[in-house]
Amino acid sequence: MNNNQSASYQAGQAKGQAEEKSSQLMDQASNAAQAAKESMQQAGQQMQEKAQQATEAVKDATGMNK
Repeated sequence: MNNNQSASYQAGQAKGQAEEKSSQLMDQASNAAQAAKESMQQAGQQMQEKAQQATEAVKDATGMNK
C-alpha cells in the first residue's frame, strides 16, 4: 500500500468511526427524548388525579357530593 492508499484508507476508517459515533449519539438522544416524554405523561396523569381528588374534597366540604 503506498502513502496515498494508506491515507485514503485511514480517512475512510475515520469517516466510518465518526458515522458510527454519530449514530450512537442520535440513538441516545432519541432514547432520552422518549424517556422525557413518558415522564411528562406520568406527571400529567398524577396532576390530573390530584385535581380530581381536590375537586371531590371541595364537593365533600361544601356538601355538593350528597
